Amino acid sequence: MNSKTAAVVVTYNRKDLLEKCIDRLRQQKNAACDIIIVDNASTDGTADMIKCQYSVPEVIYMNTGANLGGAGGFQYGVKQAVLLGYEYVWIMDDDTLPQETALYALFEADRELNGKWGFLSSVAYWTDGSICRMNIQKKNIFKHIGEKEYRKKYSFVKMCSFVSLLVKAEVIREVGLPIGEYFIWTDDYEYTGRISLKYPCYMVSASKVVHAMKVHTRVNFATDDVSRINRYHYIYRNDVHCYRRYGLCGWAYIVLKDIYTLVNIMKNSRGGKLDRMKVVLKGFKEGLNFHPQPEMVKNMPKGS
Repeated sequence: MNSKTAAVVVTYNRKDLLEKCIDRLRQQKNAACDIIIVDNASTDGTADMIKCQYSVPEVIYMNTGANLGGAGGFQYGVKQAVLLGYEYVWIMDDDTLPQETALYALFEADRELNGKWGFLSSVAYWTDGSICRMNIQKKNIFKHIGEKEYRKKYSFVKMCSFVSLLVKAEVIREVGLPIGEYFIWTDDYEYTGRISLKYPCYMVSASKVVHAMKVHTRVNFATDDVSRINRYHYIYRNDVHCYRRYGLCGWAYIVLKDIYTLVNIMKNSRGGKLDRMKVVLKGFKEGLNFHPQPEMVKNMPKGS
């Protein structure tokens, strides 16, 4: 262990993007981090690339042996980071490209906030320099942040994505790990929402990353290719589990979002309308009986 901070990067069959992410992490100025690569059993030569190009102590490669999904990969990686004794865990996808002072800005915020925070998040931009639509953070379960928050040095946020998220190991021990059973989608909102119920959490405007998505758009189930629709049931199942903890407001959000999706399908889907509606209803029904519990890590060592 060369640093008190571990960047946990989950990857699956995107070695070219992963390479760029690793390079950006190794170029951080005034703040160093080790890098834990969590490979969800990629078949594109990711392991060979890491071995050939990054055989250095600060890059730690871990293969999960199976595709655990993003949620399972983050659960695995965050757990390993704490087990290895890191004090801070910097969570991100493999298409995250941090600017060279992204981590330093997060630690400057830590200093100025006197360590009184649950998570710190970066501002995510798309490749054209605009705010990435996929990663606009939430100030409550109904509302995303607006332009005024981006002008502030620090903004209170309640939920955000795993595109540059800093969490202290002591907080992880208290609230537990991300829920791997989610597999994909909503695991980030569930986890950050869980933390922000206990601690004030902030977006740090000086910490900037690029989210190198192929297309600058949010997920739109109504218009996505019909061949991909079955995987969307994870969203509607996971949303039920994530938001019901907020009581009546949470249930209102779930119901209104699903109704909006059904109306959007009827108006805008060009094919498979009935099948799409069945996916939404199936996910909602599954969510009513979906009760995964966070794996707690209180007994893990507090540094070694």
